[in-house]
Amino acid sequence: MFTLWTLIEASLLCLNAVCILHEERFLAKFGWGRQAGQQDFGAPSAKDQVLNLIRSIRTVAKIPLIFLNVIAIIFKLLLG
Repeated sequence: MFTLWTLIEASLLCLNAVCILHEERFLAKFGWGRQAGQQDFGAPSAKDQVLNLIRSIRTVAKIPLIFLNVIAIIFKLLLG
């Protein structure tokens, strides 16, 4: 059944997936490395904005994500 908990758990898993993407190992293979997001002038493209979003999520959500994962694990252990 689709509940609020499954929605929260799915968003937590997606945040975990974004946080573990490694730029040099994974993203650079597809042309999404550090150098791909450097543009001298003009409006940033959609690709540059997605790269900035990934970097921002990785920077801001790293510590809170640890606590959210611990809470989710405890919740799963207690309530199944």
